[in-house]
Amino acid sequence: MSDSTTQSHSLAVFIDYENLALGATPKGGGRRVAAIKPDIGKILERLVEKGKLVAKRAYSDWQRFGEAVGDLHALGIELTEIPDRGRTGKNSADIRLAVDAIELCHTKDYIDTFVVVSGDSDFTPLVSKLKENGKTVIGVGMYDSTSELLATNCDEFIFYEDIGMPADAPALPESLPKEKRKAYQLLLETIEALQRENVETMHSSLIKDTIRRKAPQFNEQFHGYRSFTGLLEEARDLGLITMHKDAKSGTWVVEGFAG
Repeated sequence: MSDSTTQSHSLAVFIDYENLALGATPKGGGRRVAAIKPDIGKILERLVEKGKLVAKRAYSDWQRFGEAVGDLHALGIELTEIPDRGRTGKNSADIRLAVDAIELCHTKDYIDTFVVVSGDSDFTPLVSKLKENGKTVIGVGMYDSTSELLATNCDEFIFYEDIGMPADAPALPESLPKEKRKAYQLLLETIEALQRENVETMHSSLIKDTIRRKAPQFNEQFHGYRSFTGLLEEARDLGLITMHKDAKSGTWVVEGFAG
């Protein structure tokens, strides 16, 4: 994935909330209860590294997961009510999610990437149909509840447990002032994300744009820098990153982490 395509991706995210919430629950007798309260925010933070999230929808019996509703609303996610599966059938949420995804596929040409947050093999035909229509499909699910069939059919599959694992980024110096640490955390996380997306040329403008997708309120001046270039140059001087100036544009290009 090149730096230009990274900027142009538009993503639609469809969340089978019950599948994710019950994903780590042992399958045994009786009705399963939520094993975890999934951190949907960290999933979105990972996905925004890939482009702009233009649609976010979640499907569940929200009376069952009422404690999650406020957090999901705060993330700007549209909630679709699916009554108790015991009354409407197991596949009711799956069908509604699939119908909505296909509708968006045919009516919003600018959306090139669809994300299915579920490990349910029932979504495999949806994945295939989206790919037939030229869309990239990313899956997100739990290790213990993800169908191998679904995972292998997606263009990329991200396991929930792997999101936020220890990074390869260098440790920040102890001497770094507190007011600068958040800026550096965002900078290093973003560089690592672009490397993960196989971006070959990390212009300073691309890095800043990606940071702004992750943290729209980001302003380098708040952290004590007159410009974003100042932050990059200080990170270089501290031995955290390596970079060079582009011969044509004269702008900084970050090569990666130092050492």
